[in-house]
Amino acid sequence: MKTTLTKLFLYYTFICCFITAYGQDFYATQRSSWLQKAEQNKPRLTVTEKKPTGLVNIIEDKEGFQGYKAVQEGPMEVLYNSSFKDKKTVIVDFGEHMTGSFSFSTDLLKADSDAPARFKLTFGEVPAELVTPFDPYKGGLSRAWLQDETVTVMTMPATTTIPHRLSFRYVKIELIATPPGYDFCISDMKCNAVTSAVNHPEELLSTTPQIFKDIDHVSLNTLKECMQTVYEDGPKRDQRLWLGDLYLEALANNYSFKQYNLTKRCLYLLAALSEPNGKLNATVFEAPVPKPQAKQHLYDYSFLFGVTLKDYLLETGDRETAEDLWPVVKKQLESAYAYLQDDGTMNYEQASREWWIFFDWKDGLHREVAFHGVTIFAFKETYELAQLLNKENEVAQLPALIRKMKKAARKHFYNPKTGLFAGLLNDQVSYASQIWMILGEVPTQKEAQRALRALKTTENVCIPGAPYLFHYYIEALIKSGLAEDAKKEVATYWGDMIHKGADTFWEVYDPQNEYLSPYNFFPINSYCHAWSCTPTYFIRKYPEIFQK
Repeated sequence: MKTTLTKLFLYYTFICCFITAYGQDFYATQRSSWLQKAEQNKPRLTVTEKKPTGLVNIIEDKEGFQGYKAVQEGPMEVLYNSSFKDKKTVIVDFGEHMTGSFSFSTDLLKADSDAPARFKLTFGEVPAELVTPFDPYKGGLSRAWLQDETVTVMTMPATTTIPHRLSFRYVKIELIATPPGYDFCISDMKCNAVTSAVNHPEELLSTTPQIFKDIDHVSLNTLKECMQTVYEDGPKRDQRLWLGDLYLEALANNYSFKQYNLTKRCLYLLAALSEPNGKLNATVFEAPVPKPQAKQHLYDYSFLFGVTLKDYLLETGDRETAEDLWPVVKKQLESAYAYLQDDGTMNYEQASREWWIFFDWKDGLHREVAFHGVTIFAFKETYELAQLLNKENEVAQLPALIRKMKKAARKHFYNPKTGLFAGLLNDQVSYASQIWMILGEVPTQKEAQRALRALKTTENVCIPGAPYLFHYYIEALIKSGLAEDAKKEVATYWGDMIHKGADTFWEVYDPQNEYLSPYNFFPINSYCHAWSCTPTYFIRKYPEIFQK
């Protein structure tokens, strides 16, 4: 109890310092209680000991993901019962994705250890990570995110534990230095896997096609690995709470593990660590004390806080939390009001200078239309939350603004000849534009169907680059009444990842470019990533589409 109180004091002290540096605080009277509630809802991590299943070799394969695949080479006894000095290099397969601490033992076979032995360990989520040289490193993120370690064992026998958490399926062990006077073997490899997911999701209907059973299984694995003491975006890299990932993880959790305290904790953390002016930060850290990541303001993410809170209220009936955090939701609307012009359009040029406007990892994506659509979506969702809380009078202007913005979108962005939406500043036709017009309920259902189908036959369409936007594509298909198309797209997109060996779903997947990386180096991509877990949400929410 004393430790918890000390932590809370440190958290609050940090926030007070943060506020002092930036002036008046919009949530001054609430931050302390929000931090306390976040701490009270912090889940315990369960630890499960996992052992490797066997040895593998990574070979080139044109059909394998990123040109490689793992092939079985032998049982673990082949390693444990023989000299490692003779082998020098092995690749171990744990048979499934792991998030946790890794350890191994070394035992003498002959003579005494009279000098250290040194190993290089490389951990990989997918086979290509183990055979792609990391150096010279030219990626855009820290080289330290890549999971390779140099380990020195001073004496034997010994057990060595990597001191930080790892995320992997495969482990490559290379002997890089040992004196000639003694021999040894490696034994007792294990991972103490951690997650806060403890509930067991309901079984799917027996009529569920096998492909959707497989996709659901991998989706649950992905979500489970990302459910730590917050909803992490990726357990290998970043390892923090992002607002956009939170929304999708919470959706998936609502229909699977149903551990609502984790959602509640994340909402309170984001609220407590918002800017003094009330603006939400897109991402926050937990350690050493909870704090925001500086200068991470994503326009489209900021509105997902309210959508997540609305869904949380509908799932749990926890009106107290919803009313507690309602001021945060309402405050985010001011960001949209700042760019709304007299004719009902949004000032995209100004907003894009002042915000990170995301929607997708996709080079060349023009975001003007999606920017307009997500604002309508945010207004609509916020008003629905207000209705649930009997606070419509506080946002009474929203229905009229929604009508005005829809009318403007049809006037300025819609081409009745093609049935597609495109921007004024750039006439690019993209999936993102059609998706967010549909989710903003600008076109009729018939028009939405026409637009989504036209994407397949229109030249030079900007396609999604990551599962994040693909989630919203599936949402748009279902909303438009194209259930069979949604079913086919889930089976194709996420099913292709499974066919290529995925046991958790990836941060980036473009079927036309398996090496696509927002960070200029594909091994640093996250291959277990939160925003990819949502097929379990679709499969379980819409059994009439996916389970029959």
